[in-house]
Amino acid sequence: MQTRFKPTRFALAAAALFFAGQVLAQNAPIKVGLMLPATGTYANLGTMIENGFKLYVDEQGGKLAGREIQYFKVDDESEPSKATDNVNKLIKRDQVDVLVGTVHSGVALGMAKAARESKTLLIVANAGADAITGPMCAKNIFRSSFSNWQPAYAMGKVAAERGHKKVMTITWNYAAGIESVKGFAEGFEKAGGKVTGNLTLPFPNVEFQALLTQIASQKPDAVYAFFAGGGAVKFVKDYAAAGLNKSIPLYGPGFLTDGTLQAQGPAAQGMLTTLHYADNLNTPRDNAFRLAFAKTYKVNADVYAVQGYDAAQMLAAGLKAAGGDIRNQAKVVAGIEAAQIDSPRGKFKVSAAHNPVQDIYLRQVKGNLNEVKGVAIKALADPAKGCKM
Repeated sequence: MQTRFKPTRFALAAAALFFAGQVLAQNAPIKVGLMLPATGTYANLGTMIENGFKLYVDEQGGKLAGREIQYFKVDDESEPSKATDNVNKLIKRDQVDVLVGTVHSGVALGMAKAARESKTLLIVANAGADAITGPMCAKNIFRSSFSNWQPAYAMGKVAAERGHKKVMTITWNYAAGIESVKGFAEGFEKAGGKVTGNLTLPFPNVEFQALLTQIASQKPDAVYAFFAGGGAVKFVKDYAAAGLNKSIPLYGPGFLTDGTLQAQGPAAQGMLTTLHYADNLNTPRDNAFRLAFAKTYKVNADVYAVQGYDAAQMLAAGLKAAGGDIRNQAKVVAGIEAAQIDSPRGKFKVSAAHNPVQDIYLRQVKGNLNEVKGVAIKALADPAKGCKM
């Protein structure tokens, strides 16, 4: 004899509560954890990234894939030793759905480790630490910016093409700087040049005089430098004050002059740098972005603003593919992997290691602009050494 199951009132109530919870979760704001520098050398860079991200969200009416965005912020202080504690404030205390940050490569490595362990979606909006899309790569980790290798390798190629044979490098002794000069050396020496000296000083030390004296005494054909923010301002001004710019050209990745030109003044004029963004690209997409950014924040956009803006675009692409369900991480990831991001820098897709495959521009400082002079290398993909997903 067959009996029919009759659900109890308790079971029906539990089911109703479950489905109500599902609906509430689906309609709840998406929690975005912004872990960026708000103080110190990189404070302005963090502000530009945050403003770029928020600009894109605001352009979509404050929602991505129909979901409102709620922000949680932590000042990472550009301090790697505090990275784990700071990122866990967002992951464990605030229970954010996605992490966005940061500028300092050492801090970003800590963020990436925590994101891997907790399986939290992470979009790196600046730090170029090669390991993030190399040995530390993961399905839930993306980058909207660059690897340290990309602009550095391109500048090595440019320096060799300009006829330089012997070049010295100088940087802070930390992940971003070391990887940048290594990438430059690879591109430069592959094209026939030789790096004759590597000078370093601790981050964020800006006492450059002793090292500038070494450069003057060794008389290389040119110098490649990696500094950013306040450190870049002082280095470029000190280099010019020492008179070195008159006889020894100074090159670097774009961070040497991005967001710093007004403070650097005449010292930076004429400098050549390489980066995945430049002023005066004069495309409809970039012009619209720059106008909107200037109207909203009363300052000109720079590469950091673009990277924040594109981090939001990447999140939007993932959410759209998942129907707005941030918890369906497999679909979110697949959506970002498949997307072509319509960036102000030019359209790009991410590599298998989740790093942008992008044009690297040659730029020259003119006034307060890093004007595009051409493309150093088209569609340059990071080699992603050691990446296994």
